[in-house]
Amino acid sequence: MKPQQTSTRVTDMADAENEDLEKGRRLAAHCSAYRHADTRQALFQLLSTIIPFFAITIAMTYLSQHALWATLLLAIPAAGLLVRLFIIQHDCGHASFFPSRAANTAMGRLLSLLTLTPYDHWRRSHALHHASSGNLDRRGVGDINTMTVREYLALSRWRRLQYRLYRNPVILFLIGVPFYFLIIHRFPFGAPVSGNGGWRSIVALNIAIVCFYGLLMASIGVMPFVAAYIPVWIMATGIGGWLFFIQHQFEDAYWADEENWDLQLAAIHGSSYYVLPRALQWITGNIGLHHIHHLCSRIPNYRLQECMNDCPELEYVSPRLTLWESIKCARLSLWDEDTRKLIGFGDLEVDAAAHA
Repeated sequence: MKPQQTSTRVTDMADAENEDLEKGRRLAAHCSAYRHADTRQALFQLLSTIIPFFAITIAMTYLSQHALWATLLLAIPAAGLLVRLFIIQHDCGHASFFPSRAANTAMGRLLSLLTLTPYDHWRRSHALHHASSGNLDRRGVGDINTMTVREYLALSRWRRLQYRLYRNPVILFLIGVPFYFLIIHRFPFGAPVSGNGGWRSIVALNIAIVCFYGLLMASIGVMPFVAAYIPVWIMATGIGGWLFFIQHQFEDAYWADEENWDLQLAAIHGSSYYVLPRALQWITGNIGLHHIHHLCSRIPNYRLQECMNDCPELEYVSPRLTLWESIKCARLSLWDEDTRKLIGFGDLEVDAAAHA
């Protein structure tokens, strides 16, 4: 390539990046106008979720002693409603669900008894996720571990195998995510010992879990409890893990080193717009509009659709993924520094064979 052509290309790339930066700032300003919570909408969403959740789980408890197949069938909608309750807890963590910060904290802690997620500890790690999503130099807190191609190739065979197993979709979503939420969250090593964001949050929830579910098992029996609640938790954590995965793990995802990383660029290029059927969008609390959530995390989930409706550009500014398209992303595991895309292990092997 001639020097003049190289210079023109660099200038074009700089202009495109500046245009993107301006667009990110403009869209973030639009989104910030929707950050105000509404108590009436919040209460309606909470009651329309928690009442059917308890109704279904009570029915499951009864049916577990008469028709186990019906109990397992009802676990599907119950798990969906539990995911929706987690989205509400998530909003409380952003202080966006209720207008009152105290109300958000109280509700977030109460819901943690159902989601088994220590509210204050999770709120802290999730805030770090928002502050560093897509930053190659700040990985490892509140996100799914993603290696670059060069990092992976520098590993020993044993470490490569470990990473392959970790990123295997079956292991990640059916074993890893449930294990993380149900077990690791009881002992999150590395949390600060003092303060609400650390062990106090975790220990308090553990004590509440033992007391609440211990009384529940004493009342209905151990086996009905296991049959009714364990499948719901496992399904819900798997769904939640998938949602978190697909929000940032797609082929044209955004990753940059600290020097070149930008918060708004990470929001519009590194967060997906997950286009779901209306029923699934309701169950997931609009969290598929994840690019808007990262542009302004203070928008309550019940206002995300309104925010996008009032700015049609938000429908196309970020990568759009349908349900079918998202399934194809499950194989993506490595960030290719050269192509600036997420690739699968198979792509890496094909590329190596082509250059052999």
